[in-house]
Amino acid sequence: MRMTTAFFLALLVAGTSGHAETSQQRAKRVLDECLAALGGPKFLAMRDRVEEGRAYSFYRDKLTGLSIATISTQYLPPQQGKLAVREREDFGKKKDYGSVLFTESEAYQVTFRGAQPLPQERFDRYRETTLHDIFYILRQRMQESGMYLESRGADVLDNRPVEIVDITDADNRTTTVYIDQTNHVPVRQVFYRRDPVTKERDEEVTLFTKYRDAGGVLWPFTIERDRNGEKILQIFSESVRVNQGLADSLFALPAGVRMLKRN
Repeated sequence: MRMTTAFFLALLVAGTSGHAETSQQRAKRVLDECLAALGGPKFLAMRDRVEEGRAYSFYRDKLTGLSIATISTQYLPPQQGKLAVREREDFGKKKDYGSVLFTESEAYQVTFRGAQPLPQERFDRYRETTLHDIFYILRQRMQESGMYLESRGADVLDNRPVEIVDITDADNRTTTVYIDQTNHVPVRQVFYRRDPVTKERDEEVTLFTKYRDAGGVLWPFTIERDRNGEKILQIFSESVRVNQGLADSLFALPAGVRMLKRN
């Protein structure tokens, strides 16, 4: 009887250990569940997106700007380690307060005076923020070679159970994402970036809340960004629409526009 009991216990332990997830397997499962919750095939088929609402900017947690904003995004064919998206930000109810264009390699501010290239640091920060963005990663980057996933396990964030996953690319760029265990959507992401001027390491945190359906894609209608513990941006979307057939020309400089010098 003792030998039989010991034998079955050994089989049970072996079977349990054989089915235990590795850190990498758990991370992949959590991200697969997240992708499915966001819309699965419809999320991956998202070609463009238009977000309309209010954008608030802050400095040292004090409000410094408020805009009625329309943010248009167009996805391009993915490329290893390269930015494959275009973005246009229009300001004002009638989109008459100027625009900001982000292409794959440059950024411009466009007003009635003309088009002015934005400082390189501004574009570099946009590029790094985008490459670290969990929604961009899931849509554009998961098939890149050298992507490494690692689970940090479970925790509690703001009284909700979450799964924590580190996503590291071939350039050693790491994003830590916190995913709600109940509805499987991202609620927080963290990455670090070296300030080009001070050379100090900045902690960039983004919070995602108020998810709603946007044509089969689940999208956060409230987004907050913090830097080193201070709020720098809040976006409150009133509407989000996907696959609007946005033309390439929307993300290009107007024909004949006057080109201004970079500051």
